[in-house]
Amino acid sequence: MQVHFSDWLVKHELIHRSLGFDCRGIETLQIKIEDWDSIAVISYVYGYNYLRSQCAYDVAPGGFLASVYHLTKIRYGIDKPEEVCIKVFAPRSNPQIPSVFWIWRSADFQERESYDMLGISYENHPRLKRILMPESWIGWPLRKDYITPNFYEIQDAH
Repeated sequence: MQVHFSDWLVKHELIHRSLGFDCRGIETLQIKIEDWDSIAVISYVYGYNYLRSQCAYDVAPGGFLASVYHLTKIRYGIDKPEEVCIKVFAPRSNPQIPSVFWIWRSADFQERESYDMLGISYENHPRLKRILMPESWIGWPLRKDYITPNFYEIQDAH
């Protein structure tokens, strides 16, 4: 019988909220911003040694921004790796979430893209700067309340 990560967190008195399972049976958990640093390290020690993906989305206009982490346990001789999805919600007014770059290096460009498109600041990220939009771009294009500039040409075209 597989022990779910949420059961392990409950056993060790680590606060989280279960958001259920997706269509593939992957458990989804909500973690508070202030607990994310320690739970990210615990996740790695527990065996989630691979950050399969990190993405972010705008929950609702004027609402929270979500940073989503898909973690996987990669082990030799195991056909179906164990996975978990962790969501961290940040307030739109000051979206700051600890970076997991120092745990999973694959978070580098993924956190930068989330910063560039949604304005989530990943604390202690070594190179947090725009990756898709020009440095001079104003605003966060994937926010639901983003107002598209009234022009179609590239800002710095010659």
